[in-house]
Amino acid sequence: MKKQHQIILLCLLIASIIITSLHYIDNAIFLDKYPSPEWISSAYGVYIAWIILTLIGLIGYWLYKSGTIGFAYLCLGIYSLTGLSSPVHYFYGAMPEFSLKMHTLIWFDFFAGSLILGFIIWSGLVIREWNL
Repeated sequence: MKKQHQIILLCLLIASIIITSLHYIDNAIFLDKYPSPEWISSAYGVYIAWIILTLIGLIGYWLYKSGTIGFAYLCLGIYSLTGLSSPVHYFYGAMPEFSLKMHTLIWFDFFAGSLILGFIIWSGLVIREWNL
C-alpha cells in the first residue's frame, strides 16, 4: 500500500470529520428545529453518535495504515454512514421546514460520506489494495 493512498485517505477523513462535526453540532444545538424521528430526543445522543462513528472512522484509518485492509474497509464503510445517512432528515420533514444552513450541512455531510465510500471502492476494486 502506498504512502500516497494513506495521505489521500487521511485528507478525506479530516475533511469529513470537520464537515460532520459542523452538521452534528448544528443538529444537536437546534435539535428542535431539525425534523427527525421521535427517538432522537437528546442533543447528547447526537454528540455520542458522532463521537462513536468518528472513532470508528479513525480506527478504520489506523487499520488501513497498518495494512489490515478488510477491517479497515468495514470501519470506514460504517463511518461513511455518518454522512451518507444525512439526507434521511428529509423523510421526517418537508423541504421548506429546513433552513438553507440545514440543507447545506446535510448535503456537504452526504458528499463527505460519499467521498469516504468512494475511496473504499477505488481502493478495493480499482487499485485492488484488498489483495495486498
